[in-house]
Amino acid sequence: MQWFIDARFGLFIHYGLYSILGRGEWVMNRERIAPDQYMKLMEQFTAEYFDADAICSMAKQAGMRYVVLTTMHHEGFALYDSDVVPYNSMKSTARRCLVGEFVDAARKHDLKIGLYHSLNNWSCKPDGADALENKVDYDRFIQHTFDRIEELVTKFNPIDVLWYDGWWPFNAEGWQAVRMNEMVRKHQPHILVNGRNGLPGDFGTPEGHMSAPTPWRPWEGCMTHNESWGFVSVDENWKPASEVIKMLATAAQGCGNLLLNVGPKPDGSIPQPSIDMLKQVGDWLNRHGDRIYDTERFTFNARERGDHRGDWYSHGPFTAKGNKLNLIATRWRDEGTMTLGGFVDKVQSVTLHGNDSQPVSFTQQGDVVQLTNLPKTNPDPIYPVLTFAFGTDRPQLYLTGGMRVPKAKHPPYDPCPSDIMY
Repeated sequence: MQWFIDARFGLFIHYGLYSILGRGEWVMNRERIAPDQYMKLMEQFTAEYFDADAICSMAKQAGMRYVVLTTMHHEGFALYDSDVVPYNSMKSTARRCLVGEFVDAARKHDLKIGLYHSLNNWSCKPDGADALENKVDYDRFIQHTFDRIEELVTKFNPIDVLWYDGWWPFNAEGWQAVRMNEMVRKHQPHILVNGRNGLPGDFGTPEGHMSAPTPWRPWEGCMTHNESWGFVSVDENWKPASEVIKMLATAAQGCGNLLLNVGPKPDGSIPQPSIDMLKQVGDWLNRHGDRIYDTERFTFNARERGDHRGDWYSHGPFTAKGNKLNLIATRWRDEGTMTLGGFVDKVQSVTLHGNDSQPVSFTQQGDVVQLTNLPKTNPDPIYPVLTFAFGTDRPQLYLTGGMRVPKAKHPPYDPCPSDIMY
């Protein structure tokens, strides 16, 4: 489990026949395309520029520590040679086992490997809808699902994560999830599984948001580079490197990971905006990765103080490690000064990290720290970092919604349940 807790950054790849149509990975379902018509796309599936080595090299240079590939999405097309899944890449025009290539490349680049596999299968007969309506069909459908998963974890052994998805239409009992996990671990006792077969799994997978679970457990926020998982030809809403770095800071604060998705184009190539973004993020992590990796939990609770150590600032997010707090300054001002309140502990030194590192002049009165002689222009191509060092481990920030911290018991911000999502 420890490698996953420490990972911070991973690459998610959604690739399949849906990539050819360029209308998202749910296109078969959303447009009600019959399986016999949909699977004719196998004739167009060449994966000509799907280069697993290049993808894993790109992930490594971006500072990622693991990769997750969709071996079969809900459509029912597998990216490997299969005796169980009739529609697969070895029977397509590509004639390649893309999963095998990907696993080999990940190991070459010292990346942990996760294999995504959908429990649901729109091309299977009987399918999930049939299984809901008829006990005989249910038994056949579940057996086929187990056969698929067992073939996968037998064929690609060892891997590090089995990433379930597509749990419609059953809960854990319907998927026979206890037996499923036992079967998987019979073949790979070391493996981690997520919680998308109805059981909690080894880690949480918040999707579309970076929210650490409460109470805390290992987690990864699943986010896309644009607004689509599979390739969508008209989706140009690419997140800039700066936004990805802020998501990494959120992961670091919550001792979780960012699993960032990229959807290859129909030919298997990675869209250029994703390549450019990952290069920028990797360069930033080369300068500041020490403030993202191996950090400690540094979150806050809006209603109760508890053992939380962090707080929020308009200047940017803080991360914590040992006797240091690191401000990732996402809003650099040209004023040459910065004032921050809420320091519970005595600051011993402040260092500014941009293209290089330099000491910063400061004064502290009570919980307020005033920084002076800061450069008026951003000293980093994206975000600089200010490191505050203390004479004690586990330094804290604490402000509350009042102008001073009351001596009486009090809520940090919200005295009652709120409709605001933190």
